[in-house]
Amino acid sequence: MSTYSKEHIEYLKKRKKEKRIVCFFRLLIIVCFLIAWELLSRFELINTFLSSSPTKVIETIYQLFQDKTLFTHIGVTLYEVFISFSIATILGFIIATILWSNKIIAKVVDPYLTILNSLPKVALGPLIIIWVGASTNSIIFMALLISTFVTIITIYQGFSQTNKSYITLLKSFGATKWQIFIKVVLPSNISTLISSLKINISMSLIGL
Repeated sequence: MSTYSKEHIEYLKKRKKEKRIVCFFRLLIIVCFLIAWELLSRFELINTFLSSSPTKVIETIYQLFQDKTLFTHIGVTLYEVFISFSIATILGFIIATILWSNKIIAKVVDPYLTILNSLPKVALGPLIIIWVGASTNSIIFMALLISTFVTIITIYQGFSQTNKSYITLLKSFGATKWQIFIKVVLPSNISTLISSLKINISMSLIGL
């Protein structure tokens, strides 16, 4: 015999129904997008040289698979994503922590972070190739340039918005800044750190 009440069972059914509806419309949007993309390319309403088409993408993937180079390309891309994602995450966390711990440095650096984050970094691609060279290093550098500043700003804003009452309470007990960071700031920003990871991985892919 079920231990759930009738109301709770109805609520669970409603949640399941909502999940099915959400999944259905997510798939529907993808299918409609692919169909529209294919039709626009078939009727030459878009430039297929720039935008390609779903069928050409599938054909290319199949050819790469036949040539046994598909997984090589995937491996290189995953390697570049992993390196840029890891470095950007570590750098972003360290710099955000430094900014939180020293308000003077934060006030000095803040406008520069905003300016650097707003730069059209993709447009700097040719310069990056000249500086770093046309290699894997330039690709990773571009990904870092796009993702690092976003990570710093996201984490630092989360640290800065930590509940001041908790910090004041620990200060009244004589806690050090490091103890406040470990006991209050970091636990209070787990969701912010997870969000920054999500943003970072997408920015890294854009950079690549």
